[in-house]
Amino acid sequence: MLVLDAEGAILGRLASYVAKKLLEGEEVRVVNAERAVVSGKREWVIEKYQSFLNVRNRANPRKGPFHVKRPDLFVKKVIRGMLPKKKKRGRDALKRLRVYLGVPEEFKGKAEKLELFSSSKITRTDLITVGEICHFLGWKGESS
Repeated sequence: MLVLDAEGAILGRLASYVAKKLLEGEEVRVVNAERAVVSGKREWVIEKYQSFLNVRNRANPRKGPFHVKRPDLFVKKVIRGMLPKKKKRGRDALKRLRVYLGVPEEFKGKAEKLELFSSSKITRTDLITVGEICHFLGWKGESS
């Protein structure tokens, strides 16, 4: 089982790495999901995700699409987008994934921080955390 710490990790790079490991058959646990970062100007990133909230089924809005506001589900949905979810191997891979807010007691000291997708490698200073994005989308928890 692979336990990854998402703190300071670029979300897209983390998600593609996790998706690859899931398709290889590994069980993956991602901790500190709310501390993963998205690069780009804060206003633009928030506007992009807020405009996505307006997308719905006009015939019956209760049928979806449903938009997640919790950071753990937000990260899981990004990873799901990188899996072939309509095929059995993609659905099975998604079942091997768990994403957590913070670090649960069982994973304290076990989480790996990989430098492959660290935000310290990029030169731009325009970063926003997933927790902040979700806070602007309506999440009631604490954004760090």
